[in-house]
Amino acid sequence: MAADRSITLIGAGLAGALLARLLALRGWRVEIYEKRGDPRIAGYQGGRSINLALAERGRHPLRLADAEAPVMAQAVMMRGRMVHPLHGEVNLQRYGRDDSEVIWSVHRGELNITLLNLAEQAGAKLHFDRRLDHVDFDHRIAHLVDDRDGTSHEIPFRALIGSDGAGSALRTAIGEVLDLDERVEFLDHGYKELEIPPAADGGFRMEPNALHIWPRGNYMCIALPNDERTFTVTLFMPNHGGASTQSPGFDTIRTPQEARAFFARDFPDALPLIPELERDWARNPASTLATLHLERWHLDRRALVIGDAAHAMVPFHGQGMNCAFEDCAALAEHLDTHADLADAFAAFEAERKPNARAIQQMALENYREMRDRVDDADYRLQRELELRLQQRHPGVFVPHYAMVSFLRVPYRVALARSEIQHGILVRATANRDSIEHIDWTAVDADIAAHLGPLADAA
Repeated sequence: MAADRSITLIGAGLAGALLARLLALRGWRVEIYEKRGDPRIAGYQGGRSINLALAERGRHPLRLADAEAPVMAQAVMMRGRMVHPLHGEVNLQRYGRDDSEVIWSVHRGELNITLLNLAEQAGAKLHFDRRLDHVDFDHRIAHLVDDRDGTSHEIPFRALIGSDGAGSALRTAIGEVLDLDERVEFLDHGYKELEIPPAADGGFRMEPNALHIWPRGNYMCIALPNDERTFTVTLFMPNHGGASTQSPGFDTIRTPQEARAFFARDFPDALPLIPELERDWARNPASTLATLHLERWHLDRRALVIGDAAHAMVPFHGQGMNCAFEDCAALAEHLDTHADLADAFAAFEAERKPNARAIQQMALENYREMRDRVDDADYRLQRELELRLQQRHPGVFVPHYAMVSFLRVPYRVALARSEIQHGILVRATANRDSIEHIDWTAVDADIAAHLGPLADAA
């Protein structure tokens, strides 16, 4: 255990606030610096944030930080995907077997404020309007700037933890003295945020306990409920559309009036729910989506990046926050069990990097499923078979979504088993159109040949 238990965090977002709470509770002296103003005073700046889906692997670190109860007080349960086809009936596709297997919608701004208060209550010292400008790693001095008046501040540090998001200033600073082998893969799709307000009677305008999805092939809308009876709507579509109006992009829908016409054509049941569509369209920018890959996450014992600063991912598996929260719990543990910070940082990176890479891959794969496959007959049959096999082979055939969202199986294990299980499902449903036509003897033999019991599958 390190003798000098002091640490400096850059970034007071979700991961930074939770990590500050975890470390302060363990007796660390924590200082945290954030470039934004205090959202508890200035208000949270929305319009660029996707609502968050809290899963079991994210709730576990909250429990470790004694933070689960206040967070869950503002969460809204989501049982599954409520699919809104362009033609046909709306249908609910459950995530799990029953209400014990659900995920929870949380508003990023409310969650951030909750975690900041908890970090401060635990003894962490919070400093806002302090943007990291550059770092003198040789002398361990961080240079920060207050953008309100341009004043600079020199902060001595023992070690810096970068929890400052995908555009991490600390990662940039580390990259100036160490080759991180950084690579960013931009998705050719972006997103724009809209809002469904409460109904006239103050309630929800549609089913609250679901993640609503309007799949349209190459693009989609989703809507997640908030505890104030609103829904945060996010439109995902290509940044550049085709020549045909049937292939829209953010570059082809140029005005709020064109956005309304687009929704009237492609999301007709959603349009009446968004009365301020034109206002939201004009006010909220279209934002980019990307996956960040780093080969190195730390600079000896002096600096480390975590969460989105180390492994930003596209949001289509709802795991960015959950993965970052797992980072916080893992790092807190390594810091307590290694006397040398360099050893703690190296052990943390070795544990978390393969898991981050696995969920990054699964997040990209899930985009195609959400926008295109959820309304396909073959997908629905495979999903039905997946749940049957879970009952038929408990602890052996565990659905992909259950491994990722309801258990804390390492992401890399979930990915490897999911690939095997997908092959079993494809073989079992080939040339079959209903569950009654499944050859159970063949599929049982296939499972016996390729799968063993999953540890931690209960």
